[in-house]
Amino acid sequence: MLVSAEPDVNNMASLTCLDNGEDNSKKVSGSGVSCRFKSDSESDSGPVAKSLARLCSRDEGERASALEELSQKVLVCLGMDRSDSEQLSKQTLLHLLRLSNSCPLQEVRSKATELLRTAKEEGVEVPRALASGASSVIPAKEMPIEGPNHDVLIESFLSLGRVDHLTMVMALHPAYLSCFLRTQQALLELDGPLPHHWRQYISIMAAARHHCSYLVQQHSAGFLETGGEESWLSGLEHAPAKLRSLQTLNKLLAHRPWLITQQHIEELVCPGAEPRWSLAELIHAVILMAHTHALCSFVWGCGLNPEPDHAGGYTFQPPSPGHLPRSPAHEDGRQELADGTVEVEVLMKRMAELQQQQEEEECSQEEMVSRFERERSESIPTAVVRGAPPDLLLCLVVDPEFRYEDFAPRGEQSPTTMRAQDYSWEDHGFSLVNRLLPDMSHLLDEKFQVVSNLTYHRMAMHEGVDTYTLRKALWNYIHCLYGIRYDDYDYGSINVLLERSLKVFVKTVACYPEQTTTRIYCAFWRHFRHSEKVHANLIVMEARLQAALLYVLRAITHYMR
Repeated sequence: MLVSAEPDVNNMASLTCLDNGEDNSKKVSGSGVSCRFKSDSESDSGPVAKSLARLCSRDEGERASALEELSQKVLVCLGMDRSDSEQLSKQTLLHLLRLSNSCPLQEVRSKATELLRTAKEEGVEVPRALASGASSVIPAKEMPIEGPNHDVLIESFLSLGRVDHLTMVMALHPAYLSCFLRTQQALLELDGPLPHHWRQYISIMAAARHHCSYLVQQHSAGFLETGGEESWLSGLEHAPAKLRSLQTLNKLLAHRPWLITQQHIEELVCPGAEPRWSLAELIHAVILMAHTHALCSFVWGCGLNPEPDHAGGYTFQPPSPGHLPRSPAHEDGRQELADGTVEVEVLMKRMAELQQQQEEEECSQEEMVSRFERERSESIPTAVVRGAPPDLLLCLVVDPEFRYEDFAPRGEQSPTTMRAQDYSWEDHGFSLVNRLLPDMSHLLDEKFQVVSNLTYHRMAMHEGVDTYTLRKALWNYIHCLYGIRYDDYDYGSINVLLERSLKVFVKTVACYPEQTTTRIYCAFWRHFRHSEKVHANLIVMEARLQAALLYVLRAITHYMR
């Protein structure tokens, strides 16, 4: 599987402080010395927590002072007969593990590694990461912390207090990462109609639909940090009725957004609705949900490993003899290059021929529609490798059996195709969001523009390549899967440019990301760089996001008329 096994925990509230469901606070180390840190129920407080926070200062002197203070506090804890309040907390050890793995500031990373080593020498059982690197399919050496993207990683650390695996993978495309982080910050942290802990909880609800424990854990931590009640994480029944009323929209946005109608909007916002959402609140909520659903596609599609301080990402057990951390199977960075040159040459030839053909021939509108219908009715099977969500997420999901189904091409019950000319982001969606949540319209538009225009003019081992037709085929194929048709696009291009293994990957990641496996990641573009596969995942994520937004924004537009 692309993402490692789910943690075995019994309660969502435990996600932020358990590793694989084990209570390690009472373990005895291999040397027979008792593990010396606070129990899971005790969080960081006081000078240690303050020192950790000050490590994110933009002032180098302040960071150096904080690092020295942190070092002294840890050493004091290790060198004294302590009361409980003076022990190293488990969370401090996990913070040190995270800093030692992913902090882009070399002096911080080295000091955290040194402190963990000292603690281990003093008989403390220290945690270790269960995986090497941010991704189970991308070699860590392709995402060096001090590589060409060092500056954007430093900025992320100083702004957010951490560099998570999501950021490390996205940093392969710094221009996109910058606008993504701006959008994420605006959705979750800046002024807006929704309380901050509600924003985190809505994201938790959305991530749970795709079994994405990675994002559930990220947002669970954010939920608690912004004052959320821990009981809400134990199940939807503990959350306010107003949040629970989003469940129908949540499942439709995640799996079949074309079924969203004006009636779904009326039930939430019309006078007399109980509880009632304002239009501004609702637009914020649906963008949060669609954003998180799309982000699940990226997490699963890039095989993100659990964070080293998250459940499932670390252990206090020593490694068995000969054990190595989980790492990608292909360490050469490019897979099966023996016949790769031929395959790339064929694709480049097809791209050139297609461009020439489109300049010389003009298809009738009837033929264009016919090609669209053939494309969307093509059978692309997806194996079900994960059934119902794991127990720790099931309590956050209503109707877990509700999943993506192919946009029906024919029959009386088939939904009507959405013609992009009738409702598009540029002409309709942008203006609606701009009216109800002004800053967000520009941030989303920037993100769509960046990913649409993102190119390095290379393909596999070739430089100076115009990849526009390939990128356009990917985007329009995803919209085709969601029942959106462009009158001026020749859908015959998709079969020419997208090999079947690529279609399997794209459809799986876009429509049922929780079914993504290492096998289907490795099967497509076997000779391309991993960064190019990440680029494809960015296109999938943004095209899926825009498709879902178009359907829900159209329903809101109809309600407002």
